[in-house]
Amino acid sequence: MSPRAAWRLETFGFTQVYDYVDGKADWLGYGLPTEGDGASLPRAGGVVQRDVPTCRLDDDLKSAVEHARAAGWDTCAVVNAAGIVLGRLPADAPDGVDGQSIEAVMDVGPTTVRPSEQLADLVGRMQHFDVAHMLVTTPDGRLVGILRRADAERLLLQQHHHDHHDHAGG
Repeated sequence: MSPRAAWRLETFGFTQVYDYVDGKADWLGYGLPTEGDGASLPRAGGVVQRDVPTCRLDDDLKSAVEHARAAGWDTCAVVNAAGIVLGRLPADAPDGVDGQSIEAVMDVGPTTVRPSEQLADLVGRMQHFDVAHMLVTTPDGRLVGILRRADAERLLLQQHHHDHHDHAGG
């Protein structure tokens, strides 16, 4: 919205009007609410698992792997103090030896997606490249969580059945 349009809304009595200068793509990238055409399309933010274990660069690899597995995961997101993703512990990471750091074995700069990513497109790419899960981050790189392909496929299948039944009845 232009600043002029924001001022016009104030003349109609709206008291909290903001000019969001970063634009719609940025808004969507943070997974903020939307409406209108396309708002009902399933997006990555709708199935992201937010309880993914995190670890730091200098954490002990052995304890990080044990922590991730105890939480039911085969990976952890390597983040800094601000929650920015620096890497990912690969699912096939070695158990590690005492004193070995995560930095020695992590995937540096892993591919990430935004919460706004449309699931159908994302799942298609994940299937094509045989990727089981993706890190989901905000546009500034802050961890949102992990999207498991199986969860996304299940949601798309449920929606397909739901849409199919809606159209079959009338």
